Amino acid sequence: MVANEAITADIQGAILRDDAVLAIDQGGALVHTTSHAHGRVDLDSMPTEEEKRTLRRVPGKLPTIAYWICAVEFAERASYYGCNGLFSNYVNRPLPAGGSGTGAPPRGTQQTAGALGLGTQKSTATSQSFSMLAYALPMLFGWLADAKTGRFKLICGGVAVCGLAHILMVISGIPSLLANGGAKAPFFLSVYILSIGAAMFKPCISPTLLDQMPSAAPCVKTLPSGERVIEDPEATTERVMLWFYLLINIGGFMAVPTAYTEKYIGWWLSFLLPLLLYLPLPLLLWYLRKRLVLYPPGGSDLGKCCRVVGICIKRGGFMSIFRGKGFFEPAKPSVIAQSGRPLAVPWNDEFVEDVRRTFQATGIFCFFPLQYINDNGLGGAANALSTMLTTNGVPNDVINNFNSLSIIVGAPILNYGLYPLLRKWNIHYGPVARMTTGFFLSTLGGLGYTIINYYAYKTGPCGHYGSSASCVDADDVSLVSSISIWYLAVPFALGGISELFVNVPAYGIAYSRAPANMRSLVSAINLFSTAIAYAIGLACSALIRDPYLTWDFGAPTIIGFVGMVAFYFIYRDIDKEEYRLSLNDNGGVVDHGVDAQDTESAPSEKGGVYDEKKPVRDKEVEI
Repeated sequence: MVANEAITADIQGAILRDDAVLAIDQGGALVHTTSHAHGRVDLDSMPTEEEKRTLRRVPGKLPTIAYWICAVEFAERASYYGCNGLFSNYVNRPLPAGGSGTGAPPRGTQQTAGALGLGTQKSTATSQSFSMLAYALPMLFGWLADAKTGRFKLICGGVAVCGLAHILMVISGIPSLLANGGAKAPFFLSVYILSIGAAMFKPCISPTLLDQMPSAAPCVKTLPSGERVIEDPEATTERVMLWFYLLINIGGFMAVPTAYTEKYIGWWLSFLLPLLLYLPLPLLLWYLRKRLVLYPPGGSDLGKCCRVVGICIKRGGFMSIFRGKGFFEPAKPSVIAQSGRPLAVPWNDEFVEDVRRTFQATGIFCFFPLQYINDNGLGGAANALSTMLTTNGVPNDVINNFNSLSIIVGAPILNYGLYPLLRKWNIHYGPVARMTTGFFLSTLGGLGYTIINYYAYKTGPCGHYGSSASCVDADDVSLVSSISIWYLAVPFALGGISELFVNVPAYGIAYSRAPANMRSLVSAINLFSTAIAYAIGLACSALIRDPYLTWDFGAPTIIGFVGMVAFYFIYRDIDKEEYRLSLNDNGGVVDHGVDAQDTESAPSEKGGVYDEKKPVRDKEVEI
């Protein structure tokens, strides 16, 4: 039976092409492609080992639609960050004494904008729980996109939910509600509705962007100059995701005008600006809906992944987990066929290899909370530190925008300077090497926070209680250290640059190392690592206060350095692998001569088959 299936597959490949299969038992077209939108792999253009060693690698041309998707991400992130940066002051500080009642402090003072006056611990809990939900719930919505709805529907749904949240947030900034205490309900309601909308949007947008990329494998091309080069999908992914991350952080700069309006005008305008920027998003999505490569949901591969792991543990033993690559061998159909223990499984060897690569990616993501904590500080520690420093009219929460500024400056330098130069010199700067660089920079940033906080305590009028609400003079005006808040720009900038080396490669790893029907979910697992960092901050919120702030920065710095070293030695071999996408069509059941009574029940799966009634690009399904 196996031999007959192999002969049939060879005939199909000869008559049709390598990325197509006969689909006699399915509705719609007779021939279905299995390579999705990433184009066909031309075997004649595949580089040889000699060419891989000698030819320069270049990124492919980005399709125009990719820039439009980046614009969607810009608008959504601008509205998100325009509000997110305001939460700490809104919850932490009371309405400023002598202010106008809109939340803005009197001009010419060192006071900070405020509204609810609930203190540092509750403001930290609010901001951390908001962000934790925004990065944890994508696990649910990522699975839903893969299995049920498709990505584009969830993107549109997330935009609608976030729009409602922004309207409620504007209501919470009305001065009369701030005065009578009625602003609490619409504010907290809007915060958590916004987290749900963001969670619907985030796991779907980056896979949708990478779905538009035309190439899945490296190929040799000749430039107009006559130079033969390798068009490298890894370089293409790196380039488009640097654009993506650049637009995220240009959007993140929306926190600057909202921080200034918070300090000089009031909360109502700070919350209104993100809503105004958000309004064009529905029209932009309507414009894009018929121009995107969109895949119908193919049923998540999560169940099959769990079954693969179960077979590996059952047949290889639990301790085989520590064998590394060999752990997944028992689940491969080719190994099952030779084992003498027959079993029908709805996958092929390549799918098991995809599962191995997915678990490897998940292990990489486990290190990301260390980078994030050193990048932004543990919980609300960085915000608490900023309230101890001399501002001279600068809003205390505007300085963290040096994180975004460093990314805006650094992304083009990497995209069109450093990375092309390294490729020209044939130096492979792999994803693990880039991430290790990012971990090192974030550790330096954590050290910077630690030193600044140490001297803020040392030079401040309130000593080790400089961020406490009691650190005020007889007129309730905040007392601060003589150290300028601008020193905080250094660790914030180092953290931003570290993100370019850590987060950007992570998008490519999440997409390329996942089975085709799990890309949204694996993207969500990448986001979940950030949720873990927020959960740690939330769990430590009782300790993020005076007099412990110096160690709130120092301890993660030490742990981050140790984690960086461990990360490199665990995963450095990945840099030797060739970047590739899974184009695996594993919908059929591989049956190695098994009698019905000997077969374990397998789930009924159709796999990733195109439905012509769904909105996919016309050329992707053809005879």
